[in-house]
Amino acid sequence: MELRTVVATVESGEQDTILKVLQIYNQEKSQCFTFDDEEREERKKMAQLLIRFLERELQPSCQVACLESIRILSRDKFCLDPFTTKEGLKTLSRHAGIDYSEELIREVPDLDVILESLKCLCNIVFSSPRAQELTAEARLVVGLARRIKLYNERSLPHEVKFFDLRLLFLLTALRVDIRQQLAQELRGISLMTDTLELTLGVKWLDPYEVATEEGLLPPLPRQETERAMEILKVLFNITFDSSKREVDEEDAALYRHLGALLRHCLMISADGEDRTEEFHSHTVNLLGNLPLKCLDVLLTPKVRPGSLEYMGVNMDAVSILLDFLERRLDRGHKLKESLTPVLNLLTESARVHRQTRKFLKAKVLPPLRDVRNRPEVGNSLRNKLVRLMTHIDTDVKHCAAEFLFVLCKESVSRFVKYTGYGNAAGLLAARGLMAGGREEGEYSEDEDTDTEEYKEAKPNINPVTGRVEEKLPNPMEGMTEEQKEYEAMKLVNMFDKLSREQVIQPMGITPSGNLAPMENAIRDMADERSSSDSDLGLD
Repeated sequence: MELRTVVATVESGEQDTILKVLQIYNQEKSQCFTFDDEEREERKKMAQLLIRFLERELQPSCQVACLESIRILSRDKFCLDPFTTKEGLKTLSRHAGIDYSEELIREVPDLDVILESLKCLCNIVFSSPRAQELTAEARLVVGLARRIKLYNERSLPHEVKFFDLRLLFLLTALRVDIRQQLAQELRGISLMTDTLELTLGVKWLDPYEVATEEGLLPPLPRQETERAMEILKVLFNITFDSSKREVDEEDAALYRHLGALLRHCLMISADGEDRTEEFHSHTVNLLGNLPLKCLDVLLTPKVRPGSLEYMGVNMDAVSILLDFLERRLDRGHKLKESLTPVLNLLTESARVHRQTRKFLKAKVLPPLRDVRNRPEVGNSLRNKLVRLMTHIDTDVKHCAAEFLFVLCKESVSRFVKYTGYGNAAGLLAARGLMAGGREEGEYSEDEDTDTEEYKEAKPNINPVTGRVEEKLPNPMEGMTEEQKEYEAMKLVNMFDKLSREQVIQPMGITPSGNLAPMENAIRDMADERSSSDSDLGLD
């Protein structure tokens, strides 16, 4: 149908005729996501007419048809102006049943009208910064929070709940002020945790342990999974800085309650492998936002038949996180986005929980036996992580190195033993540990256990490559002392020339363990020696 005809019909104002024309238009354009530039002005005019038409008293079927047309037009970012006004957004939010007022929100009886209005708002808010600003001013998040709070009392269809949560996710992702308003004024963490609990349908065995039947848990149904993932994304937005600040006991209890639910999310699957992976990914992202002291809920459940026990602690959740990490490593796709959250989570968990660290070390860095191959060669988890230590992406490289360093109790010698000095150099340089030593940390003093194979091969291991290498012939064998001196001076002159021409810059290690230009490193060492002599009373 010609767009001009649709516009003319809407202008006529006859409700029944408009309904028929809009239904035809909607059917024809239902899968339309690109628009002709020539008809842009006609679409803008149609958008203005539709938002005004919607303000009239209409039959629900006509409201739905009108909203479907608005949803189609809202896909065109050049036709959003009529919708991104205070009046336009108020009309849509009123039909969605989330218009904020001091009074209770006026009920919109038709669920199809609510659903279509929510879809329109999602499109408009996603595409228009002006709409995002106006929804913040209109306090739309308050209306959404009020309805979400009533999920336990009201029977709403899945689609309405899903788009409630999708709109809330968009608002909190795109506006910092809405994020803060939901988290603080509306107690959003508690609200969304309760909503997640309701969606998962859990029962509690202990304050921080979800009751589960023996054997495998049934997969979470598709609709519940979709809603749960939207809730996890909203929670991620409003807890973004939680891990960086101190929390009081009341907040800590709330985060532990949420952490116990997230542990349950890790333990269950969704409908299909891909959906399970996505569900677990959102869970891992949110776990990384929890205050570090609240991550102990991952280890809280008692050891039961069938659970993985290590040092008397239930390691089921940690084991699942490790499996998740390895799957992401094997996939090799978008490593920064897919790997850094789980690596950071495991690193911080290992740093604060001794049992977690020792379990992870046993799995990732078992006692060395194969010292014939470089640490980065092979298919073990250690090999895969060491390969990442020289990755082109700095964040990926740092996260992998930090994880292994913590598993080595931040001991330089142990770290070099498992990764090779060449692979370890980046982290050691960044930490000022090139000269060796150990970072300050709360670690036990137990010694690393070496296998007989490693003890036997240790004298022949090249610390730079981390493997046993065949001894190369001495290139100076058979030379006289004069010839050796000549070759040495020749090498010095070559380095000097490259240095003067600024092709290379000779570096040295300062007494503090940092890399510095050679002249600076020598001066620092001389200053330190002079200071030491003064302390000893030497001239």
